[in-house]
Amino acid sequence: MSVDLNADLGEGESSDVELLEIVTSCNIACGGHAGDASSMRFTVAAALKQQVAIGAHPSYPDRGGFGRRSGFMVGEALQLSLQKQIDSLLEITAGSGAVLQHVKPHGALYNDAARDAGLAALVATAIANSVPGAALVGLPGSELQRAAVERGLRFIAEGFIDRAYTADGQLLPRSEPGAVHEQLDVIIKQALELVGTVDTLCIHGDTTGAVQAAAAVRRALRNSGVELHAVGG
Repeated sequence: MSVDLNADLGEGESSDVELLEIVTSCNIACGGHAGDASSMRFTVAAALKQQVAIGAHPSYPDRGGFGRRSGFMVGEALQLSLQKQIDSLLEITAGSGAVLQHVKPHGALYNDAARDAGLAALVATAIANSVPGAALVGLPGSELQRAAVERGLRFIAEGFIDRAYTADGQLLPRSEPGAVHEQLDVIIKQALELVGTVDTLCIHGDTTGAVQAAAAVRRALRNSGVELHAVGG
């Protein structure tokens, strides 16, 4: 059995380089909620050095709210913004000899599109228009998965090791108590429980103790006989 371990990076955290020594894939902020050309170039170069698979992490174009305000933009304007974000990272990866392998929506967009078929279709269309060979990352059984299948995109089912879930399999809103796991034993337990149900496990780069948690989860997975490599790698 194997699984991918991913992290959301390029968001201004100082731990990115350390996390890239642990994870097998990364999702790089590309200007919507965080990130700019400089941070994208730096993160792409660091990921290439560690042979970590590279993906885009577009969002509602809401830097003030860090992409965590639901419904920040809709319709064609949002689709064009997402394509612009993906294209900005695609230009950097192409110039570096890297491959943009996947796209994972960020924050509120990720959660909104998991439930909203129209929004999921918009996200999938943006990916198909900008980088049709890339996979779409999202919650298993979500509208994002259905939209990916309908547009011929490969889908990567994701589980979160540092976030609490609701009874229906959605992520518990960050505004709710206990939404973010910070206890190492809880994170490890959830990671082991998710193996076999998803393709990739996510640790957020801005979670307290993310480097220590990622390293501990990697050890726990290996000790349980689980191999780690990027999906498709």
